[in-house]
Amino acid sequence: MSRLPVLQIEQLNLGLAHNYQGLVHDLSLSLYPGDTLALVGESGSGKSLTALAIMGLLPPAIRQTGGEIYFGGEALSQDTMAQRRARRGATMSMIFQEPMTSLNPVMTVGRQVEEVLEIHTNLSPQARQKRVAALFKAVQLTPVASRQRAYPHELSGGQRQRVMIAMALAMNIKLLIADEPTTALDVTVQQEILTLLKKLQRQHQLAVLFITHDLSLVQQVADQVVVLQQGHAVEQGPVAQVLQRPRHAYTRQLLAAMPGQRQNLPHAGAQKPRQAPLLAVQNLSKTFQVRQGGFFSRPQPLRAVDDISFALYPGETLAVVGESGSGKSTLAKLILQLLKPDQGPEKGQVIFAGQDLTAYHSDTQLRPYWRQMQMVFQDPYGSFNPRQKVGESVGEGLRAHQLLPRAEQRAFVTELLAECGLPADSYDRYPHEFSGGQRQRLCIARAIAMRPRLVIADEPVSALDVSVQKQILDLLQKFKTKYGLSYIFITHDLRVVQDIADRVLVMRRGAVVESGTVHQVFTRPQQAYTRALLNAVPGRLRLLKAAKSVTTKPSRQSAQKSTRKPPR
Repeated sequence: MSRLPVLQIEQLNLGLAHNYQGLVHDLSLSLYPGDTLALVGESGSGKSLTALAIMGLLPPAIRQTGGEIYFGGEALSQDTMAQRRARRGATMSMIFQEPMTSLNPVMTVGRQVEEVLEIHTNLSPQARQKRVAALFKAVQLTPVASRQRAYPHELSGGQRQRVMIAMALAMNIKLLIADEPTTALDVTVQQEILTLLKKLQRQHQLAVLFITHDLSLVQQVADQVVVLQQGHAVEQGPVAQVLQRPRHAYTRQLLAAMPGQRQNLPHAGAQKPRQAPLLAVQNLSKTFQVRQGGFFSRPQPLRAVDDISFALYPGETLAVVGESGSGKSTLAKLILQLLKPDQGPEKGQVIFAGQDLTAYHSDTQLRPYWRQMQMVFQDPYGSFNPRQKVGESVGEGLRAHQLLPRAEQRAFVTELLAECGLPADSYDRYPHEFSGGQRQRLCIARAIAMRPRLVIADEPVSALDVSVQKQILDLLQKFKTKYGLSYIFITHDLRVVQDIADRVLVMRRGAVVESGTVHQVFTRPQQAYTRALLNAVPGRLRLLKAAKSVTTKPSRQSAQKSTRKPPR
């Protein structure tokens, strides 16, 4: 007996309401009980619009211009607004990419899950609370009582995502739409969320529409895949068929952009640099006083960075990896002297270009070194003044350090923006006029404009499409080669580490638990924590295969010399 699809889409077309410009074109797919169908493609390909159309949540500016969506054999276009609202939460639910923006910040998470039951059932308050407790236990939000009383800001990203899953499964739904549910999560948390979703899917025979740009995740979670490019389904079929024998050039392009494919990894026998280190961190520690029991509780010490030592050589890329809360970003701020390390008999040191920066206590003393150390942040939009033209923002450091005459700055910045692959008119545009990947290029341009010796990149590609991610990594590598830069690359994604780094530090709870060349750490991890990180990486078998395929020829880590003089 053949199964009937839970969700069937036939020739779906979505377009702008004012001019009917097409956004999704003739999309057709079928999704069956217990199966997972992955919808993949770059940002702007129509993935989330398709999900919103299924849920009846399209924004007013976009409308369904053709085709039909069937749910359980019923045409959703025939639903009234009341019927569509009744379906949402009761028979179909959606998990959004960023739970913080989906949850009410002034309501406890337990109450928000209970609200779904209040809307769709006649259960008593006691029965609803009992059901919420059972849901929190099912999604492993323990201790249950305290988690129910928590507000969204008191939970981690992974915990908030679990709340969204509990909310989605509050009713006996048949269709779950997961829109990038693990983007920007640590690999271990990501694996926990995916494992949880799979477990709950088996228990409830859910049909899951999984939206992502990461083909490694598709390989792990999906049965079928539909590849979208600019609103068109260019390829679809079983996951193994599409990923192993892609027919369309765009699918092959996405596969080629997947991180973790570098072959020539620096290995255990690599020749050590002969020059003096550019940066030497010695016995660095940082302790914060935090209140964990409310405003009137006594502050307790929290060791965010715990006795860390390492060296970074000219022309080298050092990756710093670990879960959220491991101390990676705090370490970056200590290196830049945006935070001061703990003082005491064994006071730590940050020695840059032969000078101990911890001995300087004023911005005036540190200014010459800040010019040589630049940072690229995770959120490029938040690091730009929204009221300032991007050209002026990129050239701000040149003016502050008086590196170029003002009359020459515009030409210099315009040339640099073009070198970063940005449009010719970028100088006079504002940050909101650029995509996420373009804004990240602007951040890189701003850092490179200072002609630094060291760039610290803090999760610069964590929320980007794989194709855009590859473009950013290629750009960083280009500037490293051209100007002899050294990088500290902070990330939780070990696939990215494999693509860009020479050596890696693994951090946990403020301490370095393992370090070595990428080849050493990937093929012979010494610590259980490192092995757990590697095991949580999507596509880890391919990653390990690439790591082990490295040749035995020693790699050189000598600095690449700049062919261009810095501005004076």
